[in-house]
Amino acid sequence: MEIKEKAVKNILLLIAFSSISVLALIAFFIFGEGLPFIWKIGPIDFLLGKRWVPSQGDFGILSMIVGSFWVTTGALLLGIPLGLACAIFLCEWTPPWAAMVLRPTMQLLAAIPSVIYGFWGLIFLVPLVRNYLGGPGLSILSGSMILGFMILPTIISISEDSLRALPPYYKAGGLALGATHWQTIWRVLIPAARSGIVASIILGMGRAMGETMAMIMILGNAVKMPSSFLDSARTLTTNIGIEMGYASGGHRQALFATGVILFLIIMILNSSAILLSKRRMS
Repeated sequence: MEIKEKAVKNILLLIAFSSISVLALIAFFIFGEGLPFIWKIGPIDFLLGKRWVPSQGDFGILSMIVGSFWVTTGALLLGIPLGLACAIFLCEWTPPWAAMVLRPTMQLLAAIPSVIYGFWGLIFLVPLVRNYLGGPGLSILSGSMILGFMILPTIISISEDSLRALPPYYKAGGLALGATHWQTIWRVLIPAARSGIVASIILGMGRAMGETMAMIMILGNAVKMPSSFLDSARTLTTNIGIEMGYASGGHRQALFATGVILFLIIMILNSSAILLSKRRMS
């Protein structure tokens, strides 16, 4: 038995290290291709430059960084309250028979390909935005709404699991002290499940920041500094997705450098959110 347990332990350890090794190889490849280009043209010029015209040697990605943050922020503004509300409803107010229908339906949203979201947004959402709010319709607002729906399964499932994992005496204690059902949820259950809820938001933020196909179809892909949610924009991911197919030489290296910046942004955001969550819990 000890030999079998050691064998299983070593196999699991090997699998864990293999996944880490794959991530390390990807990071090594991207940084190896992109960092020399960043140092060649200068980090400040690359990060703060407003012009992206590869044919003229202009490689500024500030407008795409701003566009990525606008779209991600809009998606979180929609996805966090809606996802958390759905998770609370599934945990606290949904009858068992209804939960058996609603929960798989919510999770099914994660199985829909992003191109389907983009196609639906292009046919249905973009004309609504254009006709009732103005602008081209292919805008940050349209992209944010699509991304908000795309991150819902992640936020709902993880937040619901976190709420259901709480010991029953949390809720019983709040009700015993005279709090209403909603006060118990808001003041006791949600703070107690904060770590899981924050984890769901972090994963949803990563999904929103890294989405490509749907955003290519929805955002309009204008390389300019956005000034409102009704403006067209281009994100870091859509820039790579659109131009990598025909890029070569310095242009190709610039796209790898864009990937480096995207990698660092996501790592910084995730680390900041985790540290903030731990600090509040302590």
